[in-house]
Amino acid sequence: MTNRVVLAYSGGLDTSVAIPYLSKMTGGEVVAVSLDLGQGGEDMESVRQRALDCGAVESIVIDAKDEFAEEYCLPTIKANGMYMKQYPLVSAISRPLIVKHLVQAAKEHGGTHVSHGCTGKGNDQVRFEVGFMDLDPNLEIIAPARDYAWTRDKAIEFAEENNVPIEQSAASPFSIDQNVWGRAIETGFLEDLWNPPTKDLYAYTEDPALGNAPDEVIITFKSGKPVAIDGRPVTMLEAIEELNRRGGAQGVGRLDMVEDRLVGIKSREIYEAPGAIILITAHEAMEDVTIERELARYKRGIDARWSEEVYDGLWFGPLKRSLDAFIESTQEHVTGDIRLVLHAGKVTVNGRRSGSSLYDFNLATYDTGDTFDQTAAKGFVQLHGLSSKIANKRDREAGDN
Repeated sequence: MTNRVVLAYSGGLDTSVAIPYLSKMTGGEVVAVSLDLGQGGEDMESVRQRALDCGAVESIVIDAKDEFAEEYCLPTIKANGMYMKQYPLVSAISRPLIVKHLVQAAKEHGGTHVSHGCTGKGNDQVRFEVGFMDLDPNLEIIAPARDYAWTRDKAIEFAEENNVPIEQSAASPFSIDQNVWGRAIETGFLEDLWNPPTKDLYAYTEDPALGNAPDEVIITFKSGKPVAIDGRPVTMLEAIEELNRRGGAQGVGRLDMVEDRLVGIKSREIYEAPGAIILITAHEAMEDVTIERELARYKRGIDARWSEEVYDGLWFGPLKRSLDAFIESTQEHVTGDIRLVLHAGKVTVNGRRSGSSLYDFNLATYDTGDTFDQTAAKGFVQLHGLSSKIANKRDREAGDN
C-alpha cells in the first residue's frame, strides 16, 4: 500500500518545502489541504497551484469561512473566550477545524499519514495532534519541523537544492498566523521583551492615535448570537468582517502580551482582533443585563476554563463538550441590543436594552418610585456577615492580630 500524507498546507515556506520532503521521507505521495478562513491576502487558487508545483499529487482548497464563523467563532463569543483574560483564541479555534477537514480528506483520498508544519515549542503541535488522535487515531502523524529539527535556514537550503518554488524570503523574521477572527505575530525582534512593536507589524488595525471620528455601533443579539448591526441583519461571518473593518479603522483590538504556552515557556505575542474584541465586549455586556447573578458568577469561571481547554488543544475533549452544553444553556435570554462607541483603540459600552432584562428600574432607582424595601436590608446584612463576625470574635479573644 502506497503511503499518502495529508498535509495542512498554508502556502508558506515551511509547508511548501514539506511536500517534497515528506515524499522523500515516506516514499509516498502528498495531498495538500488548504482552508480559506477569511485570512485574506493571497488568492487561494494561487495557494492551490503552488502545492501542485511543489509536488503534491492533490491540492484541495476549502472555503470554510462561514463554517469557521458559525461553528468556532460563535461558541467563542458565547463563552467570552479569552485566554489569560486577554487573548481571544485567534489560532486556537482554527486548528480543530483544520484537523476536521484533514481527517475527512484522509478518508476520501486514502491518507495513511497526516502532517503539519508546527515546531516543538508551540501550542499548535498539540492542537493538531490531539485533534488527530481524537478523530482518527489510526492516522500516523509526521511533524517535520519538530521531529527533524527543521530550521528556517535548512528549509530554504532544501528548497534551493530541490528546485522547490517558494516566494517567502528569508528576510522576514516574523511568524504570522491570521484568519477572520484575528491576526497573531511572533518571533523576530519581538523576542526581546523591551522592544516595542513597530507600525509595520499591523495589518488589521490602524494606529489608534490617528484621530478618526468616533464610530457608534449597535449590535443585536438573539440567544447569545449577533444577528444584526445597526438594525441590519447579518450572518455570523458578516458581523465579524464588518466589525473588523470598523474596529480596525479605530485601532481597536491590538494586544501585546507575554503568554503562558502549554509547553511551559513564556512567549511574547502581538495580536490584533478588532471584531473579536468588539463582539466579546458586547456579549459580556448583554449577559450582564440578562443573566441572573449566581449563574453569571459561575459562568465566568466556566468561561475561563473553556478558554483554557481550547487553548490547550482539547476542542474535541469530553470536558469541553460538557462546558459547551452548560454555556449554551445560559444563552436563552441573552437577547437584545448593545450600543458601543469605537474610538482611539477603545470599545466603550454606553447603551443596553433587552426584553429579557433583569434590570428593574423601580428597584434600582434612588428617586421617587423606588419599590425596594430598605427595611429588609438591616437583617440581611447582619446574617450575611454573621459567620465572619463570629470567627473574628474568636480570633480576637485568642490574641490573634
